[in-house]
Amino acid sequence: MATKVAQKREYLAMQKSPPPFIWACPEEKNILDWHFIIRGPPDTPYEGGEYHGLIWFPSDYPFKPPDVKMFTPSGRFETGHKICMSMTSYHPSTWNAAWSVATILTGLLSFMLSDEITAGAVKTSEADKKILAKQSHAFNIANKKFRDIFPDYAKPEMKDLPDMGEGAPAPTSTSKVVTPNTTTPSSTTSIESSAATTPNTIEPKDVIPVVHHQPHGAQNWIIPSWRWVIAVVLLAVVGRLSSFVGL
Repeated sequence: MATKVAQKREYLAMQKSPPPFIWACPEEKNILDWHFIIRGPPDTPYEGGEYHGLIWFPSDYPFKPPDVKMFTPSGRFETGHKICMSMTSYHPSTWNAAWSVATILTGLLSFMLSDEITAGAVKTSEADKKILAKQSHAFNIANKKFRDIFPDYAKPEMKDLPDMGEGAPAPTSTSKVVTPNTTTPSSTTSIESSAATTPNTIEPKDVIPVVHHQPHGAQNWIIPSWRWVIAVVLLAVVGRLSSFVGL
């Protein structure tokens, strides 16, 4: 029952206010499988790219984390392989039941724009990523699942998502750790701060740290973000927490 209520809430939230460069919806026959599209932001190697992937949730969601994989070649992630992030089953101890589809995908986009290698990630040149971005839409529309799930976006000409981040500030290289309000192991950095902040009051120094599996005992990296990403995540978290409390 919790899953059906949570997924209905997720769907309505995505329809009402999708994050920049992101769109997602569940499969009609299986509400636990959410397909998504991520569009490459401007001034990145993924600009003009269209990336199709899947979030699949466990039957006891939202109390356990999902898994994420990408189908479209991007030069950043292995196609068809689970991606290690703090919001997936790789790190169940860091999962927060208040995190939403929008939160997960915004975190995935931030991770995509980094160059760190972990489970499910690959290392390629910027030139390779740009080539794959140009080929991405043709790859997607040749995929029957993409055509079935996203008929409006499976046209010869690539269609903009509902929010293409117009007016978003350019990326910055500044980063800092955000202290979470939820209890997590001391060695783990949360991807969220639950403080309510409006877009007009967010400063360039704000970032989203993303925790993921580190091979060979390497230290966690902190991935820079931008004001528009922080605004979306914080507002999504506040709305999510409010809805969750009301269940």
